[in-house]
Amino acid sequence: QVQLVESGGGLVQAGGSLRLSCAASGSISSIETMGWYRQAPGNQRQLVAAITSGGTANYEDSVKGRFAISRNDAANMVSLEMNSLKPEDTAVYYCQADIIPTRETRIIGLIGVWGRGTQVTVSS
Repeated sequence: QVQLVESGGGLVQAGGSLRLSCAASGSISSIETMGWYRQAPGNQRQLVAAITSGGTANYEDSVKGRFAISRNDAANMVSLEMNSLKPEDTAVYYCQADIIPTRETRIIGLIGVWGRGTQVTVSS
């Protein structure tokens, strides 16, 4: 019914930049919150950044001042601009969204949807 597709991952040298994008499609009425999580080998999945429907953003402490999240509601997209990348940023990055489905789905309330992830590798 709803899917998220990430793009923009890849290999970059330390100090470089990448821009991740996530497009939501399917039976969508509106999206309340969208965010990015990451998971490195041996680590728990953690929230990197999130943005509400009102445009309020929050960030994990280690990425403050380096990453910026934004959303385009007309396109049902969220992006994460990553600057001054460090090797410790290496992880699989996952897009997540809390979505209100269209009435045709006959679902009341929010549904949580995850993308399949995109690999970000930062070399030293």
